[in-house]
Amino acid sequence: MRMLPAVALLLLLAACGRVVPQPAVSTPVAPAAANAVMAGVALGPALAGLALADADARGALASFIESCPRLLAREDASGLTRREDWAGVCERARVAPPSRARAFFAEEFTPVQVGDGKAFATGYFEPEIAGSRTRRPGYEVPVYAMPSDLVRGWPDDVKPSERTGRPPLGRYDEQGRFVLYHDRAAIEDGALAGKAPVIAWAADPVEFFFLQIQGSGRLITPEGEVIRIGYAGKNGREYVGIGGVMRERGLLGSGPGQYSGSMQGIMAYIRENPAEGRALMRENKSWVFFTEVKGDGPLGALGVPVRRESSVAADPAYVPLGAPVWLDLDRPEANGLWVAQDTGGAIKGANRFDTFWGAGEDARRIAGGMSGRGRAYVLLPKEAAARLSARR
Repeated sequence: MRMLPAVALLLLLAACGRVVPQPAVSTPVAPAAANAVMAGVALGPALAGLALADADARGALASFIESCPRLLAREDASGLTRREDWAGVCERARVAPPSRARAFFAEEFTPVQVGDGKAFATGYFEPEIAGSRTRRPGYEVPVYAMPSDLVRGWPDDVKPSERTGRPPLGRYDEQGRFVLYHDRAAIEDGALAGKAPVIAWAADPVEFFFLQIQGSGRLITPEGEVIRIGYAGKNGREYVGIGGVMRERGLLGSGPGQYSGSMQGIMAYIRENPAEGRALMRENKSWVFFTEVKGDGPLGALGVPVRRESSVAADPAYVPLGAPVWLDLDRPEANGLWVAQDTGGAIKGANRFDTFWGAGEDARRIAGGMSGRGRAYVLLPKEAAARLSARR
């Protein structure tokens, strides 16, 4: 799980939990149907008739090939496909030359529309912040890995009023009682000092707060080393979107004394009002723990690296993770072929997507302003699409 969108960040700032951001703009209401089949599926236009660019197809083919081992091992919660539907397609993808990527997708897949097909897409990115392997002056913010005492409570140890499905996350205190885990304020005040493994030390607590919301990122050391960290788990405490809190308090807007509702505006308030900003961040009791990630890209929920302008987060109840997705939006930069390789806390419902834009300032800018509406089609192996059509 991963990461969050940057409007997503507003998303997230407004109320999240990709930890992925939740949009500050209004989003389509998710259908009540439990999966794609129940939401309704209709055949879409032939892929050959869509404006698929060669470069777009090559990127999608590479990401699809990386996804295939997972596609063949997972049960599809959407109800659209069976594992055997992907076997032949994946084998042919493995040997398809990049020069034939566009023809490969046109020959192997049938676009289908899930529900009404009306899509809403945000964007997310991989933040880069200053960090260090060792604690040193200017690098004092611990980047914790999962603590050993964070557990799920045994049912008999959880109060009846707190039983809401899965046992809650927490810890056992010195008296052996199950209690909620340390919240953000307690962790910042040192509750885990010497008790939880530290991956690295961040330089800026504000930048690290936003990285936690995204769910993954890169730490750049003074020596130039890049430490990639990915989501490992949370403390189980309440997520509070500070953007929503600021809006309720009249701090965001275009009037005198107000800050813009962008990520930059929220960060400006926190930096210009350090005491109030620290207290505001602490209202979000959720804390994200990380693991160091090896490889050339952050891992998405599918367990493979997500790639700039090729990977998209989707709701697996409506899109098979690993399947290609065609987006036709009012934001041209997000149009084209993507591969569903990630999920997100705010990415729920049919035709809700979160596009990945990589790392760097341009990625932050594009993802932070991404809010696109239009149509979406899920690309299914021809056998699966034919079976669904016959069932209809």
